[in-house]
Amino acid sequence: MTHRQPSDLSAISPHVPAREGYRPHAGTRRRTVWLGALSALVTSVTFAADATAPLEEIIVTAGGSQVTLPEDYAGGQIARGGRVGMFGNLDIMDTPFTGTAYTAALIQDQQARSVADVLQNDPTVRISRGFGNFQELYVMRGFPIYSDDITYNGIYGILPRQYVAAELLERVEVFRGANTFLNGAAPGGTGLGGALNMVPKRAGLEPLTRFTLGYENASAIHGALDVGRRFANDSTGVRINLARRDGETSVSDQERELSVAAIGMDFQGEQFRLSADMGYQDHRIDAPRPNVTPLSSIPAAPEASTNFAQPWTYTREKQVFAVARGEYDITSRISLWAAAGMRRGEESNVLANPDAQSDGSLSSIRFDNEREEDVFSADVGLRAEFRTGSVGHRLVVSASTLSTDNRNAYAMSDFNTPFISDLHRPVARPAPVPDAFVGGDLSDPRATSKTRTASLAIADMISLANDHLLVTLGARHQSIDTRSHAYGTAAFLSGYDESRITPALAAVLRVSDQWSWYANYVEGLMPGEVAPATTNDRPLSNAGEIFKPYRAKQYETGVKYDRGDLGATLSAFQTTQPRSRIVGDVFAISGEQRNRGLELSAYGQPIPELKILGGVTLLEAQQHRTQDGLLDGNRALGVPDLQATVNIEWSLTETFSLEGRVVHTSSQYANEANTIRVDAWTRADAGVRYQMPMGERSVALRARVENLTDRRYWASVGGTPGANYLILGAPRTFLMSASLDF
Repeated sequence: MTHRQPSDLSAISPHVPAREGYRPHAGTRRRTVWLGALSALVTSVTFAADATAPLEEIIVTAGGSQVTLPEDYAGGQIARGGRVGMFGNLDIMDTPFTGTAYTAALIQDQQARSVADVLQNDPTVRISRGFGNFQELYVMRGFPIYSDDITYNGIYGILPRQYVAAELLERVEVFRGANTFLNGAAPGGTGLGGALNMVPKRAGLEPLTRFTLGYENASAIHGALDVGRRFANDSTGVRINLARRDGETSVSDQERELSVAAIGMDFQGEQFRLSADMGYQDHRIDAPRPNVTPLSSIPAAPEASTNFAQPWTYTREKQVFAVARGEYDITSRISLWAAAGMRRGEESNVLANPDAQSDGSLSSIRFDNEREEDVFSADVGLRAEFRTGSVGHRLVVSASTLSTDNRNAYAMSDFNTPFISDLHRPVARPAPVPDAFVGGDLSDPRATSKTRTASLAIADMISLANDHLLVTLGARHQSIDTRSHAYGTAAFLSGYDESRITPALAAVLRVSDQWSWYANYVEGLMPGEVAPATTNDRPLSNAGEIFKPYRAKQYETGVKYDRGDLGATLSAFQTTQPRSRIVGDVFAISGEQRNRGLELSAYGQPIPELKILGGVTLLEAQQHRTQDGLLDGNRALGVPDLQATVNIEWSLTETFSLEGRVVHTSSQYANEANTIRVDAWTRADAGVRYQMPMGERSVALRARVENLTDRRYWASVGGTPGANYLILGAPRTFLMSASLDF
């Protein structure tokens, strides 16, 4: 029997609104045909399902809703399930994949500032940064996920691309593994190791007015207002969030300004459900501590609070976004959904990311960049449940589209006259003039790239053996149309319009109420590369050749345990990714990176006083079929052998709790030859929370220390494929806040 999610309006999720003035492109006719085919399928399935009614409800899941969220797990730090792409929200035990959905309670109790802070709790994820900017970047199973490639209730490209403030989020959902079949190809071309989905806040049944005031050591002040109300017999809800951060961070002389505003609305009817969200984020960092690229060996890490940024550098991004999602039950077994969203972003950077010698001496040039971006994304689908004899089916069909238009301009100072500083004793230098290498007009960026993706997916989750065995079969046809244009003139340079089919096969066996076994074979899809003109100053005979999108293959199996107050998952996986290499004077996609791993995660509240969350990841990431076989068997750049995170919370009384977290990452190679590497590191965090009564209300007082011992360490290597820049770990950081509900 199907266990549908209860209609508790305090646990509602969202999805997203339309864009005006969308101009069709070459792929429009293809999407029109797909959407027409989907409409025809809706009609035929409706008749088929009605003809066989009445039927038992089948498939033990969280209902597959695109809007209603699974309930919290014991302890309230994670949810009982989360979004599984086109299948919507499913229960942990009924999903042939693994993932973790972190809740608003955890986000607030740990005083998380961004998505990266939340993901510090995940043993499969490590945090890095973009190559030439301050974009948060997440590494899962040894593969990067750009912040461009996270979804907002299943919709790509909607959230701010550099940094997502935690005040916007109800949940942070981590999906582990390749996911092109479930979500479609990520627009930024990453996500082979997993996917991240952000869930916005919704008004609960109880009225909420919460004011939070916080402080970060140095002089950073934080204020937030969170208001939620329901109307019309609780069918309609409104949630408003406002936040501001301002002041110097724990990194010396690095100042941050962040302004966030968001409104979320939802309607919950018997057959129709609708959610809509609008948001604005303005984020600026002055003197942001930059990445460091080692030239020969790894320099010693400086004091954790040291800032080797030049005082005239800064990064700023302003983003406006909106999204809406609707879900309609045609019958008790057939549902339609549709979602659409847009984002308009502006970014401005003046940066100086240094190269470093082994003694810590730095050399840098100035790099200015202006970027504007328009994104439109949409998704439509059908879900139907029916039986053929003793076999149950959940049929899901989905079509999606995404378009991005980027406008860029840049300017750099002379490479031959870099300015000099020191990692351990930084020296402020006058800003050089960025006139040596210029692309476009910084005051008027022109089109530099356009991407259009479209996909059609179909899947059947088959229920066998009295619903103890769920087998999923499916495939997605994905097309990618990408074009690059010259800086300044916007003249067309190169591009391709290619498509691929990515299949999927997965199974879940419910051995008992407490145990399930799962396995899957899925594929990831990556954009095709363009052959460069030269390599190592040697010309290539196929310069400019555009390669078709290529597929990565994943095999995974594991077991899940759930006793209601304690859960765990043990999984083993292998993912192989094609890689480019040079054969003679020809650029070819004939190399391979193979990542194998074991993951163990645990969560829950085994006794009333204790909450646990964390796990261990073992990784073996190797290069194969490298150029002339010289690097065969070497470790992949920037991928540690071992990652572990353990978070424990102990409630001394009903109102007073202590929390501690330990994060460990083993050593990482900083070049593909495996001759230099950064040391392993371990970081400890601690926090305390007290619920202080104030009449009929209460104030939640929170204090937290991150990097308790003020350890100095290089936290990560690279993130952008092929790059080996270093990110210095954050210094000891004190966080305090008080939240008043009134």
